[in-house]
Amino acid sequence: MKKISLALQGGGAHGAFTWGVLARLLNEEDIEIAAISGTSAGALNAAALKSGWVENGRDGAIANLEWLWEQIGHVTDPHFAPWITAAAPTAEFWAKALKYSPAYTAFDMTTRMFSPYIYGPSMQNPLANIVKKFHYDAVCATDGPDLHICATNVRSGKIRVFTGNEIMPEVIMASACLPSLFQAVEFEDPQTGTVEAFWDGGYTGNPALYPLFASDLPDDLLIVNINPLYREELPKDSQSIENRVNEISFNSSLLRELRAIDFVKRLLADGSIKRGTMKDVLVHMIADDALMNGLNVATKTIPTAIIIGRLKQAGESAADTFLKNHKNDIGTRSSLNLSEMFS
Repeated sequence: MKKISLALQGGGAHGAFTWGVLARLLNEEDIEIAAISGTSAGALNAAALKSGWVENGRDGAIANLEWLWEQIGHVTDPHFAPWITAAAPTAEFWAKALKYSPAYTAFDMTTRMFSPYIYGPSMQNPLANIVKKFHYDAVCATDGPDLHICATNVRSGKIRVFTGNEIMPEVIMASACLPSLFQAVEFEDPQTGTVEAFWDGGYTGNPALYPLFASDLPDDLLIVNINPLYREELPKDSQSIENRVNEISFNSSLLRELRAIDFVKRLLADGSIKRGTMKDVLVHMIADDALMNGLNVATKTIPTAIIIGRLKQAGESAADTFLKNHKNDIGTRSSLNLSEMFS
């Protein structure tokens, strides 16, 4: 059995790519998921996988992820989505059409000009009704993968990682709370006993890797990356600039932790520190930067059946390629060249 921990990034509706990756991994009977760290859409995917797994193993996890994304995309007929996806234009064409549509342009201008607090309590995140339907006895269970959900404490600016019985609907909503769209999620933090305010975890950990360094967890860490690390095209319009700023900021915490892993691995390799004193993490990554470069902030913000379907297919394909090329690396060596990444 090959054991791995998963690190699932946030990125709005682009989290459907992660759905595809997870669906493919769950079909590998000899891969066991020991722990998951998730932020925003990654938190939703992680909670759906964990609760489904606890209730009915791999089949339960696959079914629960499908339920989640049908809810997000308002897809009521699972047989209809593949047909409309196949008949639709390319994802890049659809992304551009959505970005420049009058409705999205008006929405974008409104979020730039007005605080979400002017609407009072009536401005609710539409994910709330979905998140409330999770089975939290299963989400918080000691069985199945360890689960860690990341959010950002607004006042302190520090990361807060929730785990075990700390996880509740408010925690997942906090992890997915973009401050330009929604009011901060406030609730009593079990750790401090005081009411704290939280924003999206992507600002401080997208996702946090350090909970996956525990000695009882496997050495192998698989990151599902949905925010492009590299874009060839220089952003010039305001939406594109904002989108790239968000990608850079939401990748910064991940890159910092990867740089720290690379530093430790070099110290272990040259004997500067004794093996066993620090974990020699084996890092893997599944991503599709080519696809994500063709999408934009509009496709992150507004889930559509077409984009969700295309992203799921792309995630399955990317995971399939990873398994063909690197499954044998699990437990043996990193398949992500960190030295090259930071050279």
